[in-house]
Amino acid sequence: MTKKVWFQVGVGILISLLILKYVVEIHWIFNPLIIIIKTIFVPLLLGGVLYYITEPVQRWLEKRGLPRWGSISAIVLVLAGLVTGLLLLIGNPISNQVDNLVKNAPYIGDKIMDTANIVLENKDTLPPQVENFVDSVSNSIQNIAVTGSKYVVTIVSGVVSVTFTLILVPFFFIYMLKDHEKFAPNIYNLFSGERRTWVKETLADIDSALRHYVQGQVLVSYILALMVLIGYLIIGLDYSLLLAIFAFFMNMIPFVGPWISLAPAVVVAIIQDPILVIWVCVITLVAQQIESNLITPNIMGKSLDIHPLTVITIVLAAGNIGGFIAIIIAIPTYAVIKVIVKNVYEERKKIKEAATKNV
Repeated sequence: MTKKVWFQVGVGILISLLILKYVVEIHWIFNPLIIIIKTIFVPLLLGGVLYYITEPVQRWLEKRGLPRWGSISAIVLVLAGLVTGLLLLIGNPISNQVDNLVKNAPYIGDKIMDTANIVLENKDTLPPQVENFVDSVSNSIQNIAVTGSKYVVTIVSGVVSVTFTLILVPFFFIYMLKDHEKFAPNIYNLFSGERRTWVKETLADIDSALRHYVQGQVLVSYILALMVLIGYLIIGLDYSLLLAIFAFFMNMIPFVGPWISLAPAVVVAIIQDPILVIWVCVITLVAQQIESNLITPNIMGKSLDIHPLTVITIVLAAGNIGGFIAIIIAIPTYAVIKVIVKNVYEERKKIKEAATKNV
């Protein structure tokens, strides 16, 4: 029985749960390691995304005789130029829209409070589920008002954290461009024989899955945000550029992202002109259909190869477990785990076939 796959998997799961249990119980030992991981995780993640976006450019430059330091310098200069040009191009419109948003914040707040008061006054006529939801939201708002000072401290620490992250990202990014060929050999050289070959192939498959996902998702998000921006400009929606930038980052989440980006656009439409809500929903629906049926199949193909229902389940679970960052990394993490499981299964299948032939 001990040789059965289900038994070995069960033992592995039990051991993993025991390790997690003791890690939680003696967390003070692991606190320094956890703090280090939390500190470098986001810069490492952003550096990895930049690496996968720019690595094809680096490969193209080096094929034409440019040395490694030259390709890295060229990429950094191009990125700096693109960021500077983008800021010059959209800096003033964004600044104006932010200023307008700040000036109109009291009016927007009054509108939201008027709507909330109407709902609260008539909550007794609502279904029990809706009434409970309204009470929950009301209590949350009161808690935020009571603990306002804590949120100020959180905002200040968040600004410091973002600044620190922006400083670290270039270091991770440049390091990846410089030594990315050394990462995999440092791992698979720890093994020998057939196991070394298997680890090498698995790492190559993981790299390919992450590469296709990051490059494809960024391009899809850009196209979706551009479509949304054009649609919002056509209907004359306020803060169109800010909403499109928000949509770009939300669209990094497959299938679910476009609908998350819909929420602030609907709020702005309600305040500006309720009839615009219909047009905002139509624009989002059209963009989502074009993305699902034309853009994603042609750009990403079968590289993701995950059912939409699975994606939604993973995203919802990740959000409850770890918040926004967990939502962002949930799908690529699932894709990596899927590659590993698939390769393990294929390797075991080869071993069984070889054993059968020998018999």
